[in-house]
Amino acid sequence: MLTAGVVVLMFVAWQMWIGDMIQGAQSNQAGAATVEEWADLPDDAIAPPKLVQPEDGTPAYYEPPVMAPAASGETFAVLRIPRLGDNYFWDINGGVQTWESLNVGAVGHYPATQMPGEVGNFAVAGHRGSHGGAFMNLPGMRAGDAVVVETPDGWYTYRFRNLEYVAPTAGDVLAPVPHEASRIGIGQYLTMTTCSPRYGWDERAIGYAEFEYFTPRSVGEPASLDPVTVAVGF
Repeated sequence: MLTAGVVVLMFVAWQMWIGDMIQGAQSNQAGAATVEEWADLPDDAIAPPKLVQPEDGTPAYYEPPVMAPAASGETFAVLRIPRLGDNYFWDINGGVQTWESLNVGAVGHYPATQMPGEVGNFAVAGHRGSHGGAFMNLPGMRAGDAVVVETPDGWYTYRFRNLEYVAPTAGDVLAPVPHEASRIGIGQYLTMTTCSPRYGWDERAIGYAEFEYFTPRSVGEPASLDPVTVAVGF
């Protein structure tokens, strides 16, 4: 009986911690490989950036290109969050079904929400405690942390605002303005959803970020990807 108990505990430890660490590392490696492929793209394969000079004299900025909707299971971006580690690279796939993204080493995009560069809410989902746990350490985020979405064209930098816990039925977190379904055409947001607690489904942990700026690939990686002094994650 003691031997059987030890075997069961070892299996649980594998399922709950060791397996997640291994799968998470594999997913980060896959995301890093995606980024490496984009770094080698020829110039004519990347949309030329548009520099906007406001008439009011405020600093010029690059207009963020609006991405086309992604196909089911298509990898169209990579999520990078320095607070969760300088090796945090998670592919973002179209769709949030397990076979499209969540169980195949990716974060999933809710297809009814907006795409990067589009006014509204770019909402994604990730596991908290299985298949690598893309959002395992989401509660460790701090206000102002960079959340960067990398695409072939460049980097969309968002700034983390806050985390909240809601009921699984709280669909208004996916509204173009989170929690304000009647408001449209205001701001650009990124919403990250995951289960809570880590190995449960009683509620959802929701992380919110607001768009700050776009950096075209021709300019090089933005400062928002600089490592942070205190990181959490794998």
